[in-house]
Amino acid sequence: MSGQPSIRLVCIPHAGGNPEIFLPWADRLSPDVELLALRLPGHGPRIAETPIPSWDALLADLLDGIESYLDEPHAFFGHCFGGRLAYELTHLALTAGHTQTKRLFVSACRSPDTRHAGRYVHELPDAEFTEVLRQRGASPEVLNNKSIMRFVVPAVRTEIRLAELWDDRHGAPVQVPITAIYASEDPEDGRPMMEGWRAFSTDGCELVEMHGGHFFFEHDPTPLLEVINHRLEQETCRS
Repeated sequence: MSGQPSIRLVCIPHAGGNPEIFLPWADRLSPDVELLALRLPGHGPRIAETPIPSWDALLADLLDGIESYLDEPHAFFGHCFGGRLAYELTHLALTAGHTQTKRLFVSACRSPDTRHAGRYVHELPDAEFTEVLRQRGASPEVLNNKSIMRFVVPAVRTEIRLAELWDDRHGAPVQVPITAIYASEDPEDGRPMMEGWRAFSTDGCELVEMHGGHFFFEHDPTPLLEVINHRLEQETCRS
């Protein structure tokens, strides 16, 4: 990265995800963009921490870790459960007086007024819950390691519970533009589940389609990063 970045991109992974998924982005974001990825309790170096079961407590924990970064221009990006967190952190940051949030990117994340569809995965017994994690692409090395799974299952179950029960906690939109990104072949959070995002910004909301399934950017993030870079360039030009 050359020179001083103009804006910071705060990235939040999906339930059970680790911030390392964003590391390949660092060299592909614009030189004007600084990457900051959040790690949730119960993952990586925080694996021994007790999962936080309430929205307010989890958001307070995350805000405490990033508040010093919010006095400069920034945007939030979150995928699936991370999209919910990104939206909630945007609300919390603005309420706390941080006025430098420039844009919110929500990816594969139903709008707050759209109910969770299907069964509640967080209520499944451990064996069935682990099988769902396997189907969703969890690492076999992790799934077959009983010592690690002793920590992982409670953390991921807690995050999935928050994601599945989440709804409109505020009754008011955010005062930043929203880019809502969905995948053409996503059976969980496709366009019908995300169209409602238009009602949750006073500064406009766009829906952007990507090719692929729920984790559309895993193998090739190029189309997504092109959108992010372009939108952040627009924001820095307006500042």
